[in-house]
Amino acid sequence: MPKFLQQRWHGYHTVWAFLLLLLLVIALTWYNWELGVIGLLLSFVMGGVLLRAEMRFRNDLSEYITGLSFRVKRVEGEVINTLPFGIILYSEDRSVEWTNKFTADLFVEQSLIGEPLQELFPQLAGVLQAKKDKDNKEAVKEHQVELQHDSRFYRFRIIPDERLIYLYEITELVVLRDRYENERLAIGIVLLDNLDEASQSMDDQQRTALVAKVSSEITSWAKQYGVYLRRLSSERYLMMLSYKSLAELEQSRFVILDTVREMTADLKVPMTLSIGLAFGADTISELGELAQSSLDMALGRGGDQAAVKAGQRLSFYGGKSNAVEKRTRVRARVIAHALRDLMQESDRVIILGHKNPDMDAIGAAIGVWKAASLFNVETHIVLDKPNPSITRLMDQVNKEEVLASAFVSPEQAMQMMTEHSLLVVVDTHKASMTMEPRLVKQASRVVVVDHHRRGEEFINDAVLIYLEPYASSACELVTELLQYIHDKVQFTPLEATALLSGITVDTKHFSLHTGSRTFEAAGFLRRSGADTVMIQRLLKEDLDEYIAKAEIIKHAKMLYGRIALAVTEPGQKIPQLLIAQVADTLLNMTDVLASFVVSERPDGLVGISARSLGRMNVQVVMERLGGGGHLTNAAVQLDCTLEEAERRLTEVLAEIEGEEGLFE
Repeated sequence: MPKFLQQRWHGYHTVWAFLLLLLLVIALTWYNWELGVIGLLLSFVMGGVLLRAEMRFRNDLSEYITGLSFRVKRVEGEVINTLPFGIILYSEDRSVEWTNKFTADLFVEQSLIGEPLQELFPQLAGVLQAKKDKDNKEAVKEHQVELQHDSRFYRFRIIPDERLIYLYEITELVVLRDRYENERLAIGIVLLDNLDEASQSMDDQQRTALVAKVSSEITSWAKQYGVYLRRLSSERYLMMLSYKSLAELEQSRFVILDTVREMTADLKVPMTLSIGLAFGADTISELGELAQSSLDMALGRGGDQAAVKAGQRLSFYGGKSNAVEKRTRVRARVIAHALRDLMQESDRVIILGHKNPDMDAIGAAIGVWKAASLFNVETHIVLDKPNPSITRLMDQVNKEEVLASAFVSPEQAMQMMTEHSLLVVVDTHKASMTMEPRLVKQASRVVVVDHHRRGEEFINDAVLIYLEPYASSACELVTELLQYIHDKVQFTPLEATALLSGITVDTKHFSLHTGSRTFEAAGFLRRSGADTVMIQRLLKEDLDEYIAKAEIIKHAKMLYGRIALAVTEPGQKIPQLLIAQVADTLLNMTDVLASFVVSERPDGLVGISARSLGRMNVQVVMERLGGGGHLTNAAVQLDCTLEEAERRLTEVLAEIEGEEGLFE
């Protein structure tokens, strides 16, 4: 019998009670011995009664416990079998030793005893292998996993130490959870991003007919995918849809982009759409802000594409066409006036380009330096150390004392930066790609001037952004700004030549990415004293480099009939500039629409340079590998082997070919 039950009858309280009774009997005997004898006899009688009661209690309790144990043993099997969850005991070789009825009912026509768990539940094969730590002990005491079996869903709670599995049916929970996820709200914005350019030569009736035609196509597309569409203006629509519809749109890769472009292909400038979608935010207002941000991202990448922000995931679809050149310079004039005001309000201007600057970055920096010097503002250009692509230009710069003194090291720029300084970032919009990312963090006011398609990383807190993917180069954008920032701009021959050389390099001698405004900017610089003969001298090739490029090109092979892929020999270290030049050269070959060059770099990374003629978006390819760039010019640096880089590149090309095709 348990001690607490025994103490109920003859614990210390009972002993003290009998001692007290004995003392009372002695006291009574002292006064009257006859009454004392009677009291003593009554005490013995009371003790006997209590003892008999104790014995009866023990017998009754023993009988009760015996009966209860018999009942529990009789029903315990039935209770375990009728539990609303399953129990599985398995052996060391992970075969079933025992299950309750709940588990057995999952396999009505099969006996489970002795069956391997991996065959009953194939999804458990990887989970059952308990992880070992360095001491060869179980590192995981318990883990859970959700699996599907015969259209039902179960949660498996696995306890490796006991070789025990509990499984609970969670079908209703999974259905509700999936329904909740599928019905969560997503918000999007559709924009006819080049309506003015496409309808420039039309009268009002033709423009209205064009808008109505495109609007009808967009409305039909929205109805097909269960999207609520609300027209906000002649060129902007609001989308409200569920996550399920969004997933279907992503699976279809937003065919409306191709439909509208092909439908208006007969126009001088085909109509294109840009779509920004957002999902996963906690509030509707935040969803709206993310949708607008996604649309800005799509426009910043050149338009004709959809950007989807779903939680931490940012995906792009489309983007097969080049950005449409803006025929109006209103934006350039507005940006120029805003930049002028910012410069005049600053104590100094610091100009920052990207790592390993090229002609475009240095030329644009010199152009911004010229603009700031017009307002007598102290201005400096950040340059760490020259590289082969700008060596000849910097030799010319060093001959001009005023311009040469403007160049400072990143460390000097960090010391010069104050709260009232203005940082102008040229030829890149990614802080990590700049020559000194700490300057971007330290600066209180940042201006971005860039022509690359906008990537996921962006300097979002910039006070002024001039990002135009249609432009050939950053030098073209800066040249346009210079025409509006001051009434009369007087260039030195070297300043004008530096700007024109940046345009020349990025357009491959005016053969790619050129628009009417490109030639207007080049004409302005030529009139301002740019020396084309000097540009030819600056861009001359070294004979040894030419031979090295020929050696790389010798190993080129064709993929998909239109893509040239060149991979250098293992151990051959090639500078990034030379890798890019080889990609440019391959693009000049017959039937080549895109080129990729893979090589080890002196810094130990593997560089991939990608080029195209516009029918293939190499930016998307490089982004999937972790890089970025432009529709026709992109690159990535990978920390892996040469073979691994080639394998990953070919896998990405195969994925894109299977999803939507590599070529427009």
